Amino acid sequence: MSTEKGWDEMKKWISIFLALCMLFLMCSCSTAQKETKQLSAETEEEKERTVKIGLSCDSFVIERWIRDRDVFVATAKKLGAEVNVQNANGSVKEQISQIQYLIDKSVDVLVVIAGDCSELSDIMRAAKDKGIKTISYDRLILNAGTDLYVSFNNERVGTLMGQSLKKNIPEGGEIFMIQGSEEDSNVQVVRKGFEEEIKDSNLKVVYKANCDGWIAEQAVDYMEEALKKYPDVKGVMCGNDDIASQVVRVLSEHRLAGKVKVVGQDGDLAACQRIVEGTQTMTAFKSVEILAKAAARYAVRMAKGEKLDRVYSSIMDGTGEIPFFMIQPIAVTKDNMDEIIVDAGVHSEEDVYLNVPKK
Repeated sequence: MSTEKGWDEMKKWISIFLALCMLFLMCSCSTAQKETKQLSAETEEEKERTVKIGLSCDSFVIERWIRDRDVFVATAKKLGAEVNVQNANGSVKEQISQIQYLIDKSVDVLVVIAGDCSELSDIMRAAKDKGIKTISYDRLILNAGTDLYVSFNNERVGTLMGQSLKKNIPEGGEIFMIQGSEEDSNVQVVRKGFEEEIKDSNLKVVYKANCDGWIAEQAVDYMEEALKKYPDVKGVMCGNDDIASQVVRVLSEHRLAGKVKVVGQDGDLAACQRIVEGTQTMTAFKSVEILAKAAARYAVRMAKGEKLDRVYSSIMDGTGEIPFFMIQPIAVTKDNMDEIIVDAGVHSEEDVYLNVPKK
């Protein structure tokens, strides 16, 4: 009787033990599921923390912007960021719409190559109001208070152009200025440097024109018009190397290529070829690789709330002084073509000297 009672007591405790085990297993599974969900949520959150950069480009009409884009995107990706590239194809209205799209996508940083440096002010301020960091890339967006301006010393570009024409036209004479889009704030800054440099020289600007939207082909008509009025021209200041291409083309048709001194900027391959051929005198070289890499690194740092280092300059954009990371341009001529362009890997020796035997 007592044995039977003891056995019943043991079964009762075994049942309690099994129930506790089941309860423990259920709690463990529940905890594991919670931990798995938490880990999954943390992983998703980690993905969401990937830096998102919006890159808005005016257009890719100018050769160098393609290089800027490619280097910028590659550098940003190496730093773990995602880049959403938008191309406005030269339309200010489209660029504003695309910037709004990037704002709606909640990018962390907005980097803009402006088509019109005045018309984008409102949309850039709207981005800042949303907590998005903003960078003016190469062209300063006016009255926008962007968090950073990354560009070259554009006044120095104009200075180098003026110095080159003074040196290569010591006797002085009449010169033309075929510039880029007046909506590009850099055009005015380059012009300031150029005119300041030649103001006390015996060079006289007799013709000025601007290629709207940086459409270089417009330079053909400008040059034809200018040559009819001033056939004894000695030099031409060109807004960039694309414009210089069209200017040299017209000069060639008038058998003046090589006789009239031509200066430009950007260090395009075609310009370097013309320089060694003798039909272009100088290009103000601006390292796109350095600029694009710097902009990408700053964009990522800004997104992470990190301090901007090595930004020693500032510039007035109309609202106040904003930080300015400034790179110095270099005058490239026949004399330093190998050192600055070939040896640095900007363009290959074979490409630069394609049409002339290298001495």
